[in-house]
Amino acid sequence: MKDFEELINRVVAASAASDLLQPPVSAAELAKAERKLGFRLHPLLATLYRKVGDGGFGPADSVLPLSGGPEADWETSVVQEYLDRIPPEGSDTWWSWPEGVVPVLDWGCAMFACVDCRSEDGTVLLFEPNAITGQDVSRAWFVDAGSLAEWLETWLNGRGWYEEDAVDRDFDMAPWADASSR
Repeated sequence: MKDFEELINRVVAASAASDLLQPPVSAAELAKAERKLGFRLHPLLATLYRKVGDGGFGPADSVLPLSGGPEADWETSVVQEYLDRIPPEGSDTWWSWPEGVVPVLDWGCAMFACVDCRSEDGTVLLFEPNAITGQDVSRAWFVDAGSLAEWLETWLNGRGWYEEDAVDRDFDMAPWADASSR
C-alpha cells in the first residue's frame, strides 16, 4: 500500500474546523467494528478513522462514524448501515448488497458514497437506488472515484460533483429548453 501520510495530514487540516468531527477511534474500537463487519476495512479508510476522527470529516463534513454508540450524535454508522443492507442468510430476496462495500457517507434520498474494502485502491462507489429499474439493482451502482485517495483529493481540491462551484452557471441550456417546449 502507498504511504498516505501527506494525504492524511491534509484531511486532518481540512477537517479541524468541523463542528461534526469526532475524536479518532482506538485500535480496539477499530478491531471490534471489523469483527462485526466480518472483514477488514480498506487500510486508508481504517487510518482515517484512527488518525482523523470517528466521522464528521470529508465532503460536507459528513463521513459517517465507524460504529457509533449510545453517546453518539449520529443516527447511524458505517457498521450499522452495512449490516442493515445484508439480507439474512437464507432469505428470499431479489437483491443483495455487495460483500465488503461499506457505506461511508449518506448523501440523502437513499444515496450513499461507499468504499469497496476488497479492492486494492478502495474504489469509491455511489449507490443511487433511484436508478433501479425493475429488479436490476446493478443500475444503482456508479464509480465515483477509482480510489479512496482520489475521492479525498477531489474533495480537498473542491472539485467534487457535489460542490456548488462544480456547476457551470454559464452553461447555455437554451437549446435543450427550447427542444423540450416543442
